Amino acid sequence: MIARIIWQVFLLLAAAVTISLQLDRQSALVPALADAVPAPARGFAQAQLTARALQSGPPALAVTEARRLVEKRPIPAEPLRLLAQAQFAAGQNDAGFLTIQIAAKRGWRDPAAQESMLRLALAAGDEAEAAKRYIAMFLQNRTEDALLEEFGNALFGTAESEAARTLTEIVSGSDRWPETFLQRGARVLPPRSFVQIVRSAHASGAAFNCETLKAVAPRVTARDPEAGAMIDALVAGSCP
Repeated sequence: MIARIIWQVFLLLAAAVTISLQLDRQSALVPALADAVPAPARGFAQAQLTARALQSGPPALAVTEARRLVEKRPIPAEPLRLLAQAQFAAGQNDAGFLTIQIAAKRGWRDPAAQESMLRLALAAGDEAEAAKRYIAMFLQNRTEDALLEEFGNALFGTAESEAARTLTEIVSGSDRWPETFLQRGARVLPPRSFVQIVRSAHASGAAFNCETLKAVAPRVTARDPEAGAMIDALVAGSCP
């Protein structure tokens, strides 16, 4: 008899856990279900509660909900980014700065975290750090070209800037970078700075593919004829 009762209780508990987990997953599609998910089972639901608190709740509640989200998902960068956003909204600037730095270090593939760090670095006048965050965004296909162009104009207006020097060093020191840099950089960077960075990186030993150089030259020319003449000269002098 006792064994049967224990078995029935176990089945009820298992059913409750299963239903809670299913509700939690469903809350990702139907945010209104988040409140119905028991606290221990909240994963997707906690993300919804955090987003709601950030959008319309008092800042203190947003911080609380974001902390709970980080406790449940401590590794990904996005929960930390949401916590930083809540901390800034609550006036906890020192804590927010620290949190967003941690988020950016963990989330090199999270464009939003990198964008936050880039903006902070720009505000602080740290061009080298801003350039590194720009690169992290640049490498992600989901980062929109329009955003890269906006930040590119702010950081690389001249090839003599600290940001441009940092970018040149990274392009020069990586086997992976030159091809990617040529193809996307021709679209999003200021044309003259782009060509000058290519020239400097080439002089420092970067191995640019001649076919890619020839392919991007017309794009550069269309944006800036003077920059186009510069890249044409580079192609003529470097490629057979």
